[in-house]
Amino acid sequence: MVISCVQDVIAMRNGEAAVASPVGEDTRLIGREAVLDSLGLVNVIVEVEQRLEERYRLTLILADERAMSQRHSPFRSVRSLTDYICQRLEEAGHGVG
Repeated sequence: MVISCVQDVIAMRNGEAAVASPVGEDTRLIGREAVLDSLGLVNVIVEVEQRLEERYRLTLILADERAMSQRHSPFRSVRSLTDYICQRLEEAGHGVG
């Protein structure tokens, strides 16, 4: 789902143009070689939160004080964001499978 959100945000930014390089687990979301600018990252976070709500009826706020205070940002890559989402869902009692 995170990969799909990133691809959708990139496509919207590029006027529905194809994503230049494939988005995978190691795709950088922030920092050097990031596929998104800061607004794009915000759009991905909002999109992920909305899809969790719409598809699974789960309310999860990803960009909160907890995320911002971590030593390593959960937003640095697709994998780190996915791991962070899974961690938060586990803690909330919503097992992931």
